[in-house]
Amino acid sequence: MDPKRLSSSSQQQVKLRIKRTKREWRPLEDRSCTDLPWFLLFTVFCVGMGSICGFTIATGGAARLVYGYDSYGNTCGQRNEQIEGVRLSGLDHTDRKYVFFLDPCNIDIVQRKIKSLALCVSLCPPEHMHTYQDLKRFAMVNGSELCSYELAGHKYPGLPERFSKCPKLPVPPSKPLPVFNRCTPLDVSCYAKFAEAVVTFVGDNSVLHRLIAGVAASKEIIIGLCVLALVLSMILMVIIRYISAVLVWILTALVVLGSLAGTSVLWWLYIDHRLYGNDTSSSKVREEDEVRKDSGQALLVYAAAATVFTIILLLLMLFMRKRVALTIALFHVAGKVFIHLPLLTLQPFVTFLALLLFWIYWVLVLLFLGTTGNPVQNEETGLIEFRLTGPLQYLTWYHAVGLIWISEFILACQQMTVAGAVVTYYFTRDKNRLPVTPILSSVLRLVRYHLGTVAKGSFIITLVKIPRLVLMYIHNQLKGKENACARCLLKTCICCLWCLEKCLNYLNQNAYAATAINSTSFCTSARDAFVILVENALRVATINAIGDFVLFLGKVLIVTSTAFAGVLLLNYQRDYAEWLLPLIIVCLFSFLVAHCFLSIFEIVVDVLFLCFAIDTKYNDGTPGKEFFMDKALMEFVESSRRLERAVERGRSRVKEVVSEGAEMKPMAPGTSSA
Repeated sequence: MDPKRLSSSSQQQVKLRIKRTKREWRPLEDRSCTDLPWFLLFTVFCVGMGSICGFTIATGGAARLVYGYDSYGNTCGQRNEQIEGVRLSGLDHTDRKYVFFLDPCNIDIVQRKIKSLALCVSLCPPEHMHTYQDLKRFAMVNGSELCSYELAGHKYPGLPERFSKCPKLPVPPSKPLPVFNRCTPLDVSCYAKFAEAVVTFVGDNSVLHRLIAGVAASKEIIIGLCVLALVLSMILMVIIRYISAVLVWILTALVVLGSLAGTSVLWWLYIDHRLYGNDTSSSKVREEDEVRKDSGQALLVYAAAATVFTIILLLLMLFMRKRVALTIALFHVAGKVFIHLPLLTLQPFVTFLALLLFWIYWVLVLLFLGTTGNPVQNEETGLIEFRLTGPLQYLTWYHAVGLIWISEFILACQQMTVAGAVVTYYFTRDKNRLPVTPILSSVLRLVRYHLGTVAKGSFIITLVKIPRLVLMYIHNQLKGKENACARCLLKTCICCLWCLEKCLNYLNQNAYAATAINSTSFCTSARDAFVILVENALRVATINAIGDFVLFLGKVLIVTSTAFAGVLLLNYQRDYAEWLLPLIIVCLFSFLVAHCFLSIFEIVVDVLFLCFAIDTKYNDGTPGKEFFMDKALMEFVESSRRLERAVERGRSRVKEVVSEGAEMKPMAPGTSSA
């Protein structure tokens, strides 16, 4: 066979292979599952979480939490088995369905437990009981004995054990809690210790009562203001594209003017200090002269540093002005995205609902774990408690890791859903041909193909977050006990892990967008996205710096507008102390709502930038390589190209002038040929 023909055919095969393996940076129609092993691992982990819940139910922990149990290990409302070594256990409490505490106000704030003896009773006392005769009458009439099981109800007044095994007098009226069947006093004044531990800034109970009364009287206004914050956030997401240019240039002008003013003031202070020192130095003692000299040197250092900072800032503004225009264009396009994809505004609600349901489930299972295990007698109180022992005690740690991983998984699903919808919008040239519900299509693609990628990305965040939370816990436990070096080291580690977590969150978000485009695995998408971001590092810095500040101003605008409306609506209450708590609640809620909605806007801007960077890298506007971008981004590209052509023309003219000067230069004597 001809070797030339063989080499040419092999070259064609290599080219064909390269062409076949080259990924196109646009949504692919035939997608494939990504990171399937991680999806299986996450599924196994979730099965483990469910198994913990099943274990607590099977071993009676859930029943003990819901129905309650007495201090002898008996579950109320059912038959019980004898616990070895525990007297009064194994009783039949079928008719005794409620838990009654002999001293419900004996609260351990540190351990968050009631340290009183608990009994199962058939009826909670509905009225005050001031004497043991009242306890006897209640037991005889209603059949509900409120003293320990070994004491006969008709003998209560004369038994010597009544002081330790009967309720503390007077017995307050109580009623059972719904679902959890605990007798709770109607007068909760004995629980004021909790309020004192939480509300430490309130020294007078009357102030606390007035604040609570203000909230109760203004509940309709509070609800209305919360709805107002919600509406303002949704409106701002649509109109921010019209005001972004004004906000960005106002921000730029304020930064430049502020740096110039600060530098000028420092130099003025330094010159004034020198003049003042020269005029008065002869009348001052040597110590004051040395202090004045040190102050002058410090002012000189501050002024010089401010000057260097201002010069660097001005140069950055000069070179990054085009990238500021890109930020404005991206905000403009992001506003259009929300007009074409209005269901994006529902993403915060869906994510919050999913997180809320999971957190409720997690807390319930955690409470189940608190009443699961082997009966153990408390050495301090002598009461029976249920605790996990041996390897089972690690179930709580497994459950805690599940809280972090699954919460991050839900947030990552939101990012992937938004990224998929925005990618579909960007890479569809004719916006009239968009899917009927791009958000729903993105969710279906996520569930069908990319749950493994989301599980892997969220697991990486979990690996960083767990050590940070552990270090924060250690730091809080050792507060006031560790030395300065250990405290500084702990804070440094916590800060470094926090920075690493933020960087990984940003990279994960772009990796999800790359997966939505290419349908590649997490690591491949993260690498591709990282390369694109590094190639556009200055643009990324500008968009993050200016864009984040603009969004922060948006949050401040929503909070201040809601607070101002709150002041106007609460104006009829002349007691201004009652404004405090309602306004704090409204401001906190409005900031939370604004943060949730504008975080979606921020994700949209970041995904649009990644799509724009890919579009400009692989397309140039020529036939066959047309841009996918919006008109606003196209105008930015055209203006950038005109500027580049003008710069190139200037460089070529300079080269021509230099070359003409070299040609007109006379030859040196003695260099001509003989």
